[in-house]
Amino acid sequence: QVQLVESGGGLVETGGSLRLSCAASGSFLGPYALGWFRQGPGKEREYVAHIGWISGNPYYDDSVKGRFTISRDHAKSTMTLEMNTLKSEDTAVYYCAASPLGDARRPLHWGQGIQVTVSS
Repeated sequence: QVQLVESGGGLVETGGSLRLSCAASGSFLGPYALGWFRQGPGKEREYVAHIGWISGNPYYDDSVKGRFTISRDHAKSTMTLEMNTLKSEDTAVYYCAASPLGDARRPLHWGQGIQVTVSS
């Protein structure tokens, strides 16, 4: 059973920064990636970023490239999303997700989600 627990969301002003963390536990079958998705008000859930758990190679959606940084810590089994230069359009519920490495945009496991609100 895979469990993903997010932490670190909250309210921040435009241009500010926040850090999200995801604690992962359980057993994964085969190579996998951990990533972030988000769902803004009235929008569909969308991909944000992911990282290969073994390789540590990061990948980003163009909307966050250069502003967000994804990383992972093997020893702590955690993944972090550093979000800088936040914009109002970054307001969303952010979900941690686990996916097969070759299909990172189709997660098999989800966290419960955490709110990020960017005020203008």
